[in-house]
Amino acid sequence: MSKIGILGAGTWGVALARMLTNCGHDVTVWSALPQEIDDLLATRKQKNLPDMVIPEETKFTKGIEEVCADKDIFLFAVPSVFVRSTAKVVAPLIQNDQVIVDVAKGIEPGTLYTMTQVIRDELKKAGKRVDLVALSGPTHAEEVARDIPTMIVSACSDMEVARKVQDIFMNSCLRVYTNPDVEGVELCGAVKNIIALAAGIAAGLGCGDNTKAALITRGMAEIARLGKAMGCYEQTFSGLAGMGDLIVTATSEHSRNNRCGKLIGQGMNPQDAVKAVGMVVEGINAIPATLQLAEKYKVSMPITEGVNEIINKGANAQERLSTLMNREKRSEIGNRLLYEHALLQSRRETGMKRVITYGTYDLLHYGHINLLRRAKALGDYLIVVLSSDEFNWNEKHKKTYFTYEQRKQLLESIRYVDLVIPEENWQQKRTDVHEYHIDTFVMGDDWKGKFDFLKEEGVDVVYLPRTPEISSSQMKKDLHDADGVDGESKITHDDINTDPE
Repeated sequence: MSKIGILGAGTWGVALARMLTNCGHDVTVWSALPQEIDDLLATRKQKNLPDMVIPEETKFTKGIEEVCADKDIFLFAVPSVFVRSTAKVVAPLIQNDQVIVDVAKGIEPGTLYTMTQVIRDELKKAGKRVDLVALSGPTHAEEVARDIPTMIVSACSDMEVARKVQDIFMNSCLRVYTNPDVEGVELCGAVKNIIALAAGIAAGLGCGDNTKAALITRGMAEIARLGKAMGCYEQTFSGLAGMGDLIVTATSEHSRNNRCGKLIGQGMNPQDAVKAVGMVVEGINAIPATLQLAEKYKVSMPITEGVNEIINKGANAQERLSTLMNREKRSEIGNRLLYEHALLQSRRETGMKRVITYGTYDLLHYGHINLLRRAKALGDYLIVVLSSDEFNWNEKHKKTYFTYEQRKQLLESIRYVDLVIPEENWQQKRTDVHEYHIDTFVMGDDWKGKFDFLKEEGVDVVYLPRTPEISSSQMKKDLHDADGVDGESKITHDDINTDPE
């Protein structure tokens, strides 16, 4: 049993409180609105979830000290616009190394922080060091409250903490996956609400499923474009927190963003539409920060811009839809992908010899460069299959210093490397050598004999000698020993005279 404190008594906070209580956890819920607590205690009902009965074991409190005291997990379930003010209030009461889970979805205008970044910023000011997890995915409270099977993502850069939250929240009705890409997961959670507004507006205009499918697909293209420019993981956008959450928010009758957009498309002004929905419409709150991010990273987001024109500038919805449809012609596939595809398909015509190798490539050093140089010398086109963070942890039992996306960027900058793809399981080597028309499979000689089975697939298997005096593991050990047992450097930049006479 875990002790869990929940900040916020809205639909999602209370639906989670019920679920966690039914799983045997000790749950206390707090609200900044005393009347809300009184109503919950009196009726054991959440007003927007009238068919859900809250267990008697679920506690409610008006005291912020009570909800913060001695908790294993601390859950932020307040609307995004109140996350900073709430974090500021609770900061003095939070213990160091507290695990905090955020389920609010949004981006703060001005700072352009995601919600976990907002929380961390306020707690850092109070001198607190905490573990922050973003819990996000296609999760309508109305369905979780009825125990309908649901899947969600626990995102944290520290995978041990992500798995701790996974263990606590996972049950027969809620399946939890982990993901180290916190910023990508939170970006999806915020911006998908804007695309859901667009889908709702189109429905209100009388458009059908074709239009909705197009807006969802091209909307995710916008989100992914922005996320990749920010350094997020590409796989996040096709996952539960990405496409999964966008689909449910842009299509469901439970989606307040979708409902609000539909009312606007039918002619209601945005302010009245929000009032008619009766709950916070996070997509409207997310528009300013999303446009600031698009400008900062120089990313085109025409659907988001169109929604902004309609909601904040009074533009005619039908005219904005026509503008989207009449944008200049373009390809769905980028030029770089077309070029790589042409190279990979040209084997028969040009005799190009393809080489593939696999590895983690953490703390990239000259031993790695030597191996890549010799691998490329065996052919014309070198593909590096880079271990994903999940594969590293779950299968190789290794923790890397750099994330997959960071290691991928490093490899892509090396002139010997032509293409980097993810390694997600041991079995994929057999399919990779066929999919990419591989001639030669290369690994370091410390794996000698382990991949000879690939000869059955018609490829040459070569084991290259490693550079003997260097390895990532040895580097970590030597640096730790050199810096002393506390791992701190013996000198700082302030100690160095950079202009000696």
